[in-house]
Amino acid sequence: MTTKPKARKFRIKRGSSAEMFRSKAAASESAQAGAVARPEASDAPASGPETVQRTAPVAKPVSPPPSPPERPERPAAPTPAATTSEPAASEPEAGAEGSTDLDAIKREGLTGRQLRMARRVAQKNNLPATSDFDAVRLLRERGIDPFARSNMLELVVPKGSDQDTGQDPVQLPQTIPSRRETLPSPELSPTQRREQEIGAIQRDIMLRRRRKMLLLLARLAFFVLLPTFVAGWYFYRVATPMYSTHSEFLILQADNMGGTGMGGLLSGTQFATSQDSIATQSFLQSKDAMLRLDRDVGFKSHFAQDWIDPIQRLGPDASNEEAYETYRKNVQIGYDPTEGVIRMEVIAADPAIASEYSRRLISYAEERVNHLSEQKRGDQMRDALQGFELAQQERRNAQEALVTLQQRGAVLDPEGVIAALRSQITNVETQLLEKQLQLAALEDNARPNQARVDGVRGDIERLESLLTDLNNRMVDASKGENSLAELNVRIQMAQADLSTRDLMLQSALQQVEQTRMEANRQVRYLTTSVEPVQSQEPSYPRKFENTILAFLIFSGIYLMLSLTASILREQVTS
Repeated sequence: MTTKPKARKFRIKRGSSAEMFRSKAAASESAQAGAVARPEASDAPASGPETVQRTAPVAKPVSPPPSPPERPERPAAPTPAATTSEPAASEPEAGAEGSTDLDAIKREGLTGRQLRMARRVAQKNNLPATSDFDAVRLLRERGIDPFARSNMLELVVPKGSDQDTGQDPVQLPQTIPSRRETLPSPELSPTQRREQEIGAIQRDIMLRRRRKMLLLLARLAFFVLLPTFVAGWYFYRVATPMYSTHSEFLILQADNMGGTGMGGLLSGTQFATSQDSIATQSFLQSKDAMLRLDRDVGFKSHFAQDWIDPIQRLGPDASNEEAYETYRKNVQIGYDPTEGVIRMEVIAADPAIASEYSRRLISYAEERVNHLSEQKRGDQMRDALQGFELAQQERRNAQEALVTLQQRGAVLDPEGVIAALRSQITNVETQLLEKQLQLAALEDNARPNQARVDGVRGDIERLESLLTDLNNRMVDASKGENSLAELNVRIQMAQADLSTRDLMLQSALQQVEQTRMEANRQVRYLTTSVEPVQSQEPSYPRKFENTILAFLIFSGIYLMLSLTASILREQVTS
């Protein structure tokens, strides 16, 4: 490999024109040896007159065109005397170097850079050149050296090139060889043989690619396009049009002003009835609802009609499980927990029947909602009535105990009796003190009135006797089994018990009334926000969407199977 020196200018001292041509001939002697020895060149006789004829145009003096100021001065063309003074061995090489024949120029082994430089020089001199070699020929006919500014290192062909093996050197740009060089021969050249082999390999690769592409198209047509076509034909031609009816309903809870705890926090929201909504949704999607719908309006008989396509039609003796599968496909129910709304879509072959199915299912849901709260309300009412009856019985027992205590001492109000005795004792003691003071005032006189003194003394005695009796009665009332104090305490306890039983009876009565009010109204009730309406156009099947979906499904299955097969093949081969 020859590395070109990188320099902006080359200042090479040029000698005479004869020395220049001799140096060129000597430099290209080894490069032209293989080209002269080729069969195309050996067929033509290298005679002396022909050589002189080829060198004649170069030997005649021609004034060179004016060069640019920076270009070095161009040497003049050699004279005939100088040409004839060259040794005989160098005349053929010089003639080949300055030949004006296209074939000889092509055999010179010019580099791409030399040819491009010749084309640029021809364009500067306004020469009508049809190719790079033609530009070299026209410049030489004009007496202009096309390689005046060429680097001398580029003219040297490295050893071991194609010229040593007798083959044409591969230079760029290449031109199409003439017909004279491509005549048929019994033996092909290595270049032609290589081209034929490359062409055969390319044709083999093209045929292999075409065969693989055809096989791929066949597999896609069989595994993807054909099933998609069958599915589309079914959706467009065979499938029975189905009509759908949409409806929406929700479950509400009655306002409970007395709710406390978590129930009071969740009352009035969708979370308070979420369990009932989920239970209603489960019931509408159950086999129980399907059997009830079949008993009322004939669900099986509708989907077992002959004019329904075989895929959607039920058999004449279809079991409940088969009918339930059809029911789940044609009755779609969804619950939105954020809004608390239950959405239902019923599909049937007749719009009127679809609407009737929807109304029936809503009525079933309403009955089920009422049944869900009925047991709870019944239990609450029964418990309230039992509590009220127990409160009445306890109050009656307390009242009977009070009456028994009052009858035991023959005194209706012992406390009043004791209070009366106390007031009497106090009154007697007051009168006794007054009489004693009056007696003391009479005795203070020197000559008291004896009658009055005796009368006051008699009053004092009587009052003392009465006070003694009252004290005895008070003592008898506070002591013993039948004492008024003990009787009074028992009566007070009985009265307190009676008051408590009265409050309990009142509370039980309020509970009964509140439970009766909640039982009279629906604690959970279903309201329909969107009524079912008959549709005028069929909703199913969705022909285009289902066909595209079938294509995507079959494509995905084929892709998955092909990838699996490729991986298994690679594992087996490795």
